[in-house]
Amino acid sequence: MRTSLLTLMLLASSGGAYATCANNVAALDTEYQAAVAKNDVATMDRLLANDFTLVSSQGKVYSKADLLDEARGGTVMYTHQEDSRQTVRIWGDTAVITALLWEAGTQDGKPFDVHLWFSDTYVCTAKGWRYLFGQAGPRSTGG
Repeated sequence: MRTSLLTLMLLASSGGAYATCANNVAALDTEYQAAVAKNDVATMDRLLANDFTLVSSQGKVYSKADLLDEARGGTVMYTHQEDSRQTVRIWGDTAVITALLWEAGTQDGKPFDVHLWFSDTYVCTAKGWRYLFGQAGPRSTGG
């Protein structure tokens, strides 16, 4: 009897977390990409986990604070920031989104136009899905 009661308690507690993540995680990732394109700090702040980490296509590691500071500073201006070929895989309270990103614009006044593969990992929290970890593949020109 003890084991089944413990099992029920665990299921009930995890089910509550999953219920907060009923919204579409793919749409949230698209919302995040749009926020980056507009340097929308408020939306980025809402969607990024506090312990967020990004490993860029050049191997540089960024925190949530780094990305929010970059957006506030406006050093990167996007003319295009869109993903395609998006796939979503969900395992319990974890979701991984993989897509091909096309970004173009200027960084510190220098133009860029690149395509890269990325994987974004989201975790279900009491406040809904939060973007926890991202990793981008090598940059290339063309798709």
